[in-house]
Amino acid sequence: MAFAHRWRGVAAAVLGLPALVCGRPTSTTASTIPSAPACSTGSDVVTPGHDWTRFNWDVGRSGASTAPTGVTAVQLSAMCLLQVKLDGTVDASAIYSSDVQINGAPHDAFFVTTTYGKTIAVNANTGVILWTYTPPGYASWLGTTQITNATPVADPDRQFLYAASPDGHVQKLAVANGHPVWSTAVTMSAQSEKIASALNYFAGRVIAVTDGYVRDAPPYQGHVAILDAASGRLVHVWNSLCSDQHTLIQPSQCPQSGSGMWGRSGAVVDSTTGDIYVATGNGLWDGNTNWGDATLELDSAATQLLGNYTPTNTNALDLNDVDLGSTSPVLLGDGGLVQGGKDSIIRILAAAAISGAAPHIGNEAQVLSTPSSNDLFTAPVVWRTPTGTWLFAADGGGTAAWTVSGDRLSLAWRNGNAGTSPVIAGGLLFVYDPGGVLRVYQPTTGTVAGSLGCGRGHWNSPIVVDGKIALPEGNANDRVATGVLDIWRKS
Repeated sequence: MAFAHRWRGVAAAVLGLPALVCGRPTSTTASTIPSAPACSTGSDVVTPGHDWTRFNWDVGRSGASTAPTGVTAVQLSAMCLLQVKLDGTVDASAIYSSDVQINGAPHDAFFVTTTYGKTIAVNANTGVILWTYTPPGYASWLGTTQITNATPVADPDRQFLYAASPDGHVQKLAVANGHPVWSTAVTMSAQSEKIASALNYFAGRVIAVTDGYVRDAPPYQGHVAILDAASGRLVHVWNSLCSDQHTLIQPSQCPQSGSGMWGRSGAVVDSTTGDIYVATGNGLWDGNTNWGDATLELDSAATQLLGNYTPTNTNALDLNDVDLGSTSPVLLGDGGLVQGGKDSIIRILAAAAISGAAPHIGNEAQVLSTPSSNDLFTAPVVWRTPTGTWLFAADGGGTAAWTVSGDRLSLAWRNGNAGTSPVIAGGLLFVYDPGGVLRVYQPTTGTVAGSLGCGRGHWNSPIVVDGKIALPEGNANDRVATGVLDIWRKS
């Protein structure tokens, strides 16, 4: 994944970060979309609402919210913008908790993790910073390439959340004040192994995955780490290289390097079975103990391989730095999977074709182009409606929608607007163009329902909840300790 952070034709530098907590955006917008008016300070009115607990909404990373949002197409033009200055860039997405106790009072709050590992609680109504957790050792990696792009995940009890840091640790933090309950390493070499993907949570366990840093400096191996949420104990590790070793290993102890897990969704979980799906990047594939450039299905404890797939050209993918795992697997339902890649291809896989630990090569049900024949670094959306299922994806040069029928996709619409990981919320499709605009579409037609001007970014993506839209700005590759969280709400 040496060039995993590029966007073809899309500038990703952050320009003119704002110095004010609230006000009109001062960052350069790479479009003619006007900025929303600045929000007045307003009152901190807290009412029970809906939570957005993790990256892409649910444990299966569908990206499609099932909760009412209080945001309609008509209201978009009447929304104001609250810009929050952060002590770091959030090259990921926010999560949200409604009406939780923080510092002894009820608050609606967004939670974000910066590239250098600060986790910050932000008052969703006023933009005030409620608390900041700074990991030990923060100063030692500040300004370096040792970063994280992980989105935190909330505990269902609403009292704790889990966040990653560049030292290779996952920590459990109290929602009430940001104090750590435990901190556990999921790598033995944080200088060569990175937590890039969003954390996940299922059935009392936190799931993290690892990869390498930009330019693939060895040694590193992608692995799935399972943590007990109550104690922080590392329950199990599944290594995609040297997979016969079932513990955390020193990367130098495995003769192979690579096979990083770095798709934005990280570990995708089937909520019915608990099975874990991941995709790996460049690395040796031998169908035995080395599983580079593969789609993998593990049991819920990550103790055994239940299914696997690699393309027929797996050796060429590895040789030419064309990671299959530039994006995580997508669960279509009824056993169907979607797997994108840096080779600009979207593959549809049937469950029966990948089932079992024996190696499976090729045999795709369908092969399509990404929206603009660009590398796919983003997480597609699966939207299930009473009349059918839809798939949405965006890349560095386009956004597209397909209808789903069994294990086949049919193109419904496509345009030339770049995008990061889309989300569906309140019956609308939200896609952030990192060139500087958040577009809102009618999902079945692709008609633009509204656009919101903002700053430039990289892998950032929006969430939409309780009458608010939250979107971080900025690019981890700028290595800065400042950033912005945009919050649009009703005037």
